[in-house]
Amino acid sequence: MFERLGRFIVRRRRRVLAAWVAIIVVGGVLGSAAVAQLDPEFEGSDRLESVRVDDAVRELTHAGPEVVGLFEGASDETLADIATEARAVPGVISVIDPTMGIEALRSTDGRSGIVVATVDDALDPDEEREVGEELTDLFRSVEGNGAEDVGIGGTLPMFEEFREQAEKDLQRGEMIALPIALVAMVIIFGGIVAAGLPLAVALGGVAGSMFVLYAASSTMSVSIFALNIITMLGLGLGIDYGLLVVSRFREERAAGRLIDDAVIATTKTAGTTVAFSALTVAVALGGLFAFGDNTFNSFGIAGIGVVLAALAAGVTLLPALLATFGHRIKPAKSATADHGAFHRIATIVQRRAIPVVAIVGIGLVLLATPFLGANVEAGDARALPRSSEVRATALQLEEEFPARGANPVVVVAEADAGSPEVAELVRRFEAIDGVNAVALRQGVPAGTAIIDIVPHGTSQGDEAQHIVHAVRDMDLPVPVEVGGDAGWLIDFKGLITDRLPYALGVIAIATFALLFLMTGSIAVPIKAIVMNVLSLGATFGAMVWVFQDGHLSDVLAFDPVGSIDLYMPVLIFIFAFGLSMDYEVFLLSRIKEVHDQTGDNDRAVSVGLQRSGRIITSAALLIVVVFAGFAAGEVLTIKQLGLGLAIAVVVDATIVRSLLVPATMKLLGEWNWWAPGPMRRFHERYGLHEAPSTVVDLTDELERELVDA
Repeated sequence: MFERLGRFIVRRRRRVLAAWVAIIVVGGVLGSAAVAQLDPEFEGSDRLESVRVDDAVRELTHAGPEVVGLFEGASDETLADIATEARAVPGVISVIDPTMGIEALRSTDGRSGIVVATVDDALDPDEEREVGEELTDLFRSVEGNGAEDVGIGGTLPMFEEFREQAEKDLQRGEMIALPIALVAMVIIFGGIVAAGLPLAVALGGVAGSMFVLYAASSTMSVSIFALNIITMLGLGLGIDYGLLVVSRFREERAAGRLIDDAVIATTKTAGTTVAFSALTVAVALGGLFAFGDNTFNSFGIAGIGVVLAALAAGVTLLPALLATFGHRIKPAKSATADHGAFHRIATIVQRRAIPVVAIVGIGLVLLATPFLGANVEAGDARALPRSSEVRATALQLEEEFPARGANPVVVVAEADAGSPEVAELVRRFEAIDGVNAVALRQGVPAGTAIIDIVPHGTSQGDEAQHIVHAVRDMDLPVPVEVGGDAGWLIDFKGLITDRLPYALGVIAIATFALLFLMTGSIAVPIKAIVMNVLSLGATFGAMVWVFQDGHLSDVLAFDPVGSIDLYMPVLIFIFAFGLSMDYEVFLLSRIKEVHDQTGDNDRAVSVGLQRSGRIITSAALLIVVVFAGFAAGEVLTIKQLGLGLAIAVVVDATIVRSLLVPATMKLLGEWNWWAPGPMRRFHERYGLHEAPSTVVDLTDELERELVDA
């Protein structure tokens, strides 16, 4: 199939290139339109009790996001005037200030006060943004004219800043990664044309995925951070696939093939490997859908979209470019280099296989141990850059306005607010340990009561979580549901715990099936899955050490918050697992190729590592550059994702591929290639059988077709 594809591309190279130019142009336009539709919030599944509570509160009260003005040195008259003006802003449904007798809105020293304006939830994002800007301008207008200083905070400015900062971090990551990657590829390939081709694949992959992003964001809530994921994966996989295909093309040219024949042979061999690699990454990302969470679904759609787009670019756009500009790319120094540094490493490891497996395995387990003490929390304003005014205001509110308390645990009860049953609920809630205050929401329609339970400590801390559990465990006179930040944290942890086995099962079964079709072995897929889990455990340990414990915080320019983002362990596991299998496929394709030719397991491992080691190392180096570029961003969530994926790639491409793979394959010997009889016969009929290239000279074939015509 891929040989036929290669022939088609060689003959229709101009049409293929024209089609990709159109895809890139239209994808750029759609991407710009999609950005405006992306959601800065992480939207959870309505199967979670806390999400249902949040939806019910919005429906009953129309209370949307808030804009908070913190006024230092402001008099009561100034605060009352600014609150009155805020109430007159269209789209604002309520405003509270200290002059209403709410002592919690005054700082402990009495010098500062806050005004909280709540925006109508019925507004669309553009309207919300306009209201937020008007309120911000209004609050700032009294700075130096009634107030010594004004700080702006609240959920609406926070969401808007997350949106803007995500785009800035995207641009920063590209500006850091692309020039370094281009210079590195010039060194690797010895020419600017060959170096630019993998970037063309990355561009095609990102642009192609914009069609998927636009369609998804038009029909569902898609996180703004899906754009960062698309760019990271698009650049990383584009470079990976580009390096693999261009390197194979140079080998085919070194073997004496003409350009068109080399393109066909490359598409047949490397194209097949790229296809298996991309499908393996895609099925790993498919595990995100097992959670039934809207944010995970949006990440899964975006990730799979960019993987398939990178696959399409790798097996169509890149061969067309090679057919057009291949004469400007230097052939490799030799068709196959079976001896070298990686061959020597494999040979040394094979001689000491048992100690290597023991030492490396125990080392990876020890590196994973910090993850046992991981503390996960949902991201908040603390994830914004150090320079953020919204973040600074949030920290100042926490320090100077302790009476305002943390965000409440929210209880929705099916009873009238003035009923005896609700009065009993309030009394019982006040008796729970860790409760700071209990209050009934005003203006709620009859038949429903909303009760806010303000905890001591933080919004997601131990006290808040204890209150959620205590209320849910009570035998109450009326039906209630419990939400708020702490409720959502508990529910989301429960969702992960409940659905993680299904996600892992999907990933393991699909990965096993694809690797079996590729190798005809049951041992190799199982070994690959186990080694990936070990390497990812070490990655998670490093994440806790860096971000939760705060090591390297000065180097990476962030303030530790004592936790890692709730989404990160799942996202890093699934994305890094897919990327690790990417390199596994690169390596196994070469090992299997040699084993099919020689039948010698040890030689296949050493030669396969030699033939693929340079490309895997180069690809890993470049993808680490890409991820490090995003780790240099200022949003803590993206910083965690970028660094986590970079660590995972480094561990996988060095320790796992160079040490664990040759050592374990040496110990297993020919058992590496064993499968039960029925499975072996299935593979013989339906599996991948990559034989040495037997491409017919295209010129002779065209001449025969002309004669036949």
